[in-house]
Amino acid sequence: MKILIKNMVCDRCISAVADIFKKSEIKVQCIQLGEVETESDISENELLPIENKLEEIGFEILKAPSQQLIENIKNLVILKIGRLDTDENFVLSNFLSSALHKDYSSLSKVFSQNENVTLEQYYILQKIEKVKELLFNNDFTLTEIAGHMGYKSVQHLSSQFKSTTGYTPTQFKKLEVQNRKPLDQI
Repeated sequence: MKILIKNMVCDRCISAVADIFKKSEIKVQCIQLGEVETESDISENELLPIENKLEEIGFEILKAPSQQLIENIKNLVILKIGRLDTDENFVLSNFLSSALHKDYSSLSKVFSQNENVTLEQYYILQKIEKVKELLFNNDFTLTEIAGHMGYKSVQHLSSQFKSTTGYTPTQFKKLEVQNRKPLDQI
C-alpha cells in the first residue's frame, strides 16, 4: 500500500516517519521523500494512530489526488535542487512533465490554485533557500554556487537573490541572523 505524506523534505524526515511505522509494527517495504510503501494493506483503524503520530511531528497523510500531485511536484523540485547539478539550460516545465507524465499547464494550474504561488515562483524560492544554505556553510564561492544552481551568471543569481530576499548574497553573508526558512514552509 502506498501512503503519501506531506512535509517530508530530508533524510531526517524519512527517519522520523520510519520510526513511527516501526513502533506501530507496520512493515514497510520502502520509504522515500513524501512516500511510504507498506508490505501489505493497512486498515483505516490501523492508519488512524499513525496519522495522529505523524501530525504531532508536522507531517500529514495526503488523501486527495491534487494534494498528492502537489507533494510529488515539491519533492521533485527539492531533490533536483538538493543535487546541486542543475545546468543553465534546465527547463522546469520539461523536467516536471517528463517526471510526472503530465502536461505542464495542468501541473502548473493545480499547483497555483492550491499553493497560492506559481510553480516557477516556488522553484525560485527553493533555489534561493538552497543558495542561503550554501552561503551560510561557506563551502562554495558565489561563482560555484551559480554554476551548481543553474544560473547563467553570478549577476543573474545576485539579481534574483536580491529581488527575493532584499539583500545581495554578500550582504546576506554578513548578516548576524540569516533569515532562512525550512523547506516545508516554502
